Amino acid sequence: MEKTRRSRAIQSTIITVRPAPGQKSRALVQFGAIVVPAAIGRSGRTVLKREGDGATPIASMKVLSGFRRGDRPTRLQTPLPIRRIRGGMLWCDQPEDPNYNRLVKAPFRPSHEEMKRQDGLYDVCLVMDWNVTSRARNRGSAIFFHLIKPGYEPTAGCVAVHPRDMRRLLPFIRKGTVVRVL
Repeated sequence: MEKTRRSRAIQSTIITVRPAPGQKSRALVQFGAIVVPAAIGRSGRTVLKREGDGATPIASMKVLSGFRRGDRPTRLQTPLPIRRIRGGMLWCDQPEDPNYNRLVKAPFRPSHEEMKRQDGLYDVCLVMDWNVTSRARNRGSAIFFHLIKPGYEPTAGCVAVHPRDMRRLLPFIRKGTVVRVL
C-alpha cells in the first residue's frame, strides 16, 4: 500500500495548498497521496497580493530553487537545486530598491530578511516563483515554502510545514514543480 502511495506522489507535479477549515492561517498541503498540515499567511489567502499584507497569494507558483542552513545537520534528498545559506545572505523586501525580491549580500541598507535565521524557519527554504521571474513593485516578496514555527503559527505570506513533512515531500520536488494555492 505504501509503495502505491509513493508511486502516485512521484507522478504528481503539483503541490496543492487548500485552506483548512476553521482558521484562515492554516492549510492542508497535498502532493499525490501525501497530505500534511501547514501554516499560511496571518491574513489568510488573497488574489490581490501586496507587500506586507500578511497574505498568501492565491496562485500557481513554480518552485525555482531552494536553500538550506549549512551549519545545522540536515541531510536533504531532493533533485531540486539547493544552495547553502551562509552569513550575510539577505533577501530584499524593499519595493523601491532595484534588488526587490532578490537575494542580496550584506552589508545592505534597504529593508531585507535574513536568510540565516536563528528561529530555524529557513533551515530548508524553497523559492516559489511569486514575483521573482517577472517582478512588479509592491506585489510581495520572499514568498517561500519553508519550515513552521511551533504551533503552526501564521506566516507573513509563505507556506510552512513541519520539518518531518518537508523531508517527506523533498524527494519529489524538483525545479518546476507547481505549488498551487487555492
